[in-house]
Amino acid sequence: MGIFDRFKRVVQSNLNDMISKAENPEKMLNQLIMDMNEQLIESKKAVASAIADEKKLERDMINNQQQASDWEGKARLALKAGKEDLAKEALLRQQDYGNIASQFKQQFDAQHASVEKLKSSLRQLQEKIEEASRKKNLLVARAKRAEAQKRIQQTMGSMSDTSAFDTFDRMAAKVDQIEAEADAMQEIEDTTSSPDQELNKQFKELESSGASADLLLEDLKKKMKAEEQLPEK
Repeated sequence: MGIFDRFKRVVQSNLNDMISKAENPEKMLNQLIMDMNEQLIESKKAVASAIADEKKLERDMINNQQQASDWEGKARLALKAGKEDLAKEALLRQQDYGNIASQFKQQFDAQHASVEKLKSSLRQLQEKIEEASRKKNLLVARAKRAEAQKRIQQTMGSMSDTSAFDTFDRMAAKVDQIEAEADAMQEIEDTTSSPDQELNKQFKELESSGASADLLLEDLKKKMKAEEQLPEK
């Protein structure tokens, strides 16, 4: 189980380091997932090594069990041949291999139990990392939304004295004032014009009106003359 304790220590150390540096949440979460996956790979390698040890112990156990079985067969063969001394030697060899096989079996059983726990822990670890990966996008979206809200609040806070809006209103009032003053000047100009200016203005209007009337009269004469020249029906 030491490999998983090491996994926790490494990830926790990296997490504390990123938090202390106040990293961007999205960058921090991506890096954290990467660190988790890297540590998961290392954990898989450690579990694979434990499985390899288990298989070696199993092979050694089976090999010694086979040797013990073979020496027992030789003892039987010697006994059938009436060679008891040779049968005893074979049985001693069978006993030695049997004892070694028993020791290997004990180690194999312990290693097998340990490997099964490691496999279970590894599956749980992988599931947690996959869950963390799924939650990452949600956390990133929440972080971005919070950051946007923070910027809005900061902007609104910086404008809390309404200085910018007050300046805008003052400029609008200034434009209104300028337009009013221009209209007033025009009204004064019209009111204070000299008698000669007013008389000239009236004559210009009359001349304009007369010129129009002369043109209309001339058009009418031409129209009537044209009608007189038309043949009677």
